Amino acid sequence: MELEDINTIAVLGAGNMGHGIAEVAALAGFDVNLRDIKDEFVQNGYESIEWSLDKLAEKEQISEAEADAALDRVTPLVDFEEAVSDADFVIEAVPEKMAIKKDVYGELEEYAPDRAIFATNTSSLSITELSEVTNRPERFCGMHFFNPPVRMQLVEVITGEHTDEDVLDVTEELAEEMGKTPVRVRKDSPGFIVNRVLVPLMNEAAWIVESGDATVEEVDSATKFDIGLPMGSFELADQVGIDVGYHVLEYMHEVLGDAYEPCPLLAEKVEEGDLGKKTGEGFYDYENGGVDIPTDAGSEDIVLRLQAVMANEVANLVGNDVAPASEIDEAVMLGAGFPEGPARMADDAGLDTLLETLESLHEETGAARYEPADYLEERADIGGFADQTEDEGIEFEAIRIEKPGEMVGQIVLDRPHRMNTISGQLLDELSEAIDQLEADDEVRAVLITGEGDKAFSAGADVQSMAAGGADPIGAIELSRKGQETFGKLESCSMPVVAGIDGYCLGGGMELSMCADLRIASERSELGQPEHDLGLLPGWGGTQRLQHIVGEGRAKEIIFTADRFEPETMADYGFVNEVVPTDEFEDRAFELAANLAGGPPIAQKFTKRAMLKGWESTEAGLEIEAQAFGHLMATDDLMEGITAFMGKQEPEFEGK
Repeated sequence: MELEDINTIAVLGAGNMGHGIAEVAALAGFDVNLRDIKDEFVQNGYESIEWSLDKLAEKEQISEAEADAALDRVTPLVDFEEAVSDADFVIEAVPEKMAIKKDVYGELEEYAPDRAIFATNTSSLSITELSEVTNRPERFCGMHFFNPPVRMQLVEVITGEHTDEDVLDVTEELAEEMGKTPVRVRKDSPGFIVNRVLVPLMNEAAWIVESGDATVEEVDSATKFDIGLPMGSFELADQVGIDVGYHVLEYMHEVLGDAYEPCPLLAEKVEEGDLGKKTGEGFYDYENGGVDIPTDAGSEDIVLRLQAVMANEVANLVGNDVAPASEIDEAVMLGAGFPEGPARMADDAGLDTLLETLESLHEETGAARYEPADYLEERADIGGFADQTEDEGIEFEAIRIEKPGEMVGQIVLDRPHRMNTISGQLLDELSEAIDQLEADDEVRAVLITGEGDKAFSAGADVQSMAAGGADPIGAIELSRKGQETFGKLESCSMPVVAGIDGYCLGGGMELSMCADLRIASERSELGQPEHDLGLLPGWGGTQRLQHIVGEGRAKEIIFTADRFEPETMADYGFVNEVVPTDEFEDRAFELAANLAGGPPIAQKFTKRAMLKGWESTEAGLEIEAQAFGHLMATDDLMEGITAFMGKQEPEFEGK
């Protein structure tokens, strides 16, 4: 089956995941049959889709016409045969119980056409075992969406022991058609990728409290503010549902052994019915205060234990050929919102240190969960999970370099799961990318954009910054690092265009200040919100902004911390051009390509003179005079004059 053969998708189960998947499929243009066992269930799901589509239209993320068209593509059904008899692709999203799912597949096999592919949205159960209930195990795979499907980018595409490669390929293409990022899980292993990292992390957090080594608040402080994860371990357990994580652990324990024995503290919460936010109480009391995590209660011991357990899970996954480290990082960042992937975090912490932590805990407790994976020991000897050589330099993860057309090099900020926020890693990669493009003789202009349709860059990655704690010296170094990196972009010899689509806030706006020209889509929002956080722009914004828009406007933008429409910023002189959103991509490239066709030597000296003139008009004028004399002896000047006299377009070569 090819992607173009998929027209009708049946979604079985109209709960939170089911109706979310149905909405995503309908938005992508597929006809969707949404089925559940009772009319009230399927109607609730249908109404939830309608509400969600209305919200998307209200926020102008889609038009009202697109919302109406998507809803028209969804048919709510109770009759099983009617729901699946014309389906090309079936996504099952019923409750996470093996027996329930097996019953569904028994009935599904009776009514579904032979051509149909079956995909289960299970978060941890065996794809192989479920596939063997059907008569088409080779046309059966996992397609695990994350909650809520409309917002979450990741889809884990999981192979069973019998799954055909073609089925996995078309499932990945389907996920991409739905606007998602698929990550291949190459072996049917409990928890797949994201839950295989998150659930043992939650379990270890509970064991730390169970053993009396720390309190819930201390563990969550370490998780959220020292490691820099989006939520504390217990906060996340409460959010997801303690019972959900506990049942995944039970399954892992059953299949993988004692290393995944659930902590008694989790079992106690489940038995008492204190399941987290959904019941009003879990590890936190949501009816009397909710979550209150101190920012400075963590400790190095807690951090090392949690990081060591995560590193061991990464090693188990890679060593058993479930997924490579880079794809584990991508999956966990997209599916769990980690600022950096667990493999990279482990490398930064030092695999040798984390291995020593596990060995010490294993010797002290004898617990199977601390037994180091063979692959972890192997990679600790090598120096980390990352595969790097001296010749390769930086392996880009937070950005991409592309060449969309002749003479244009494009830098794409590639952290859509984090709104392309700027981390220390991204600064390192951006610096390397600028060097690479400067050294590339075929590149004569740079276009810098953000991945996705949400943001150019929503600013600094506050979570990764917070992970370093309140360290004034470290903050000074981070400020200088950003200033230096952005300065390289500003002073590079080629024209630079910032293509702004979506949010351009804080550090993202400071990055755009270093471009020579800025073009923005109509849906963009710009601003410097640092004062709302008690900070100030620390990557050059206090200086560059006033040079671009004047002192008065710069103070208005910074002191108010407001968000501004692109038309207003164009009036202020910050944005050179505002274009309709559907024309943005083409126009941004066109502008960069036009600049790439200009005279390289003259462009370089013009930038140099103007930049120097910020410091001293006299110095800038001297560079201007020297450059003017230098240009008189260039081939480009003769080309320009000849083309002008002949009424032709010049073809500058930078000579």
